[in-house]
Amino acid sequence: METSLVKQNSDQRRRRVGVLISGTGTKLQALMDQASSPSEIVLVVSNRPGVQGLKRATLAGIQTRVVDHKLYASPAEFDATIDHVLEEFKVALVCLAGFTRILTGTIVKKWNGKLLNIHPLLLPSFKGVNAQKQALQAGVRVSGCTVHFVAEEVDAGAIIVQEAVEVLSSDREDQSSRTQSVSCCYGAGVQWVCEAGGGRTHCLGKKLLIWAYVYK
Repeated sequence: METSLVKQNSDQRRRRVGVLISGTGTKLQALMDQASSPSEIVLVVSNRPGVQGLKRATLAGIQTRVVDHKLYASPAEFDATIDHVLEEFKVALVCLAGFTRILTGTIVKKWNGKLLNIHPLLLPSFKGVNAQKQALQAGVRVSGCTVHFVAEEVDAGAIIVQEAVEVLSSDREDQSSRTQSVSCCYGAGVQWVCEAGGGRTHCLGKKLLIWAYVYK
């Protein structure tokens, strides 16, 4: 009885996580592999039907939903449906994992401090798409990834976790396996947010909740 009660209390403290995807689900897989006691992935939502990421979630026993953006007349209607599904599953924290749609300001504001993303470079440098190409063309010697809160401006939210790797002379834009290998920081970022403030996170500005972690 005592053991059962401890398990029940532990489960109650876990934050329910929803993951938004668009494709193969490699970042989703990293999150599932790194799942820790403060959090539990309870839902995976894809804006594209039939993608590999949905199969990964199903194999892991995670509920899935498809909200096909092509079926909605406006981004606002699409986001409203996403928001409804997240509320349906009582999600407390949302992770973008290869999600290719830019969310509108309405949903970003509602989920302020509860909406995370991972960027394949060390922000605030090289924001937006083609970030790795930008970095290599600039001749950087250190690359990595950044977990950050989502803000209305692309890649401008407060930084939570960063990991760094050395850029080798042999690296090319499409040779990203080493950079992807440090995406384990996503799981660390989720854990940190779940544990911060006794399970509550308030995002009051870009300088709040900054934690640097250097990959070794």
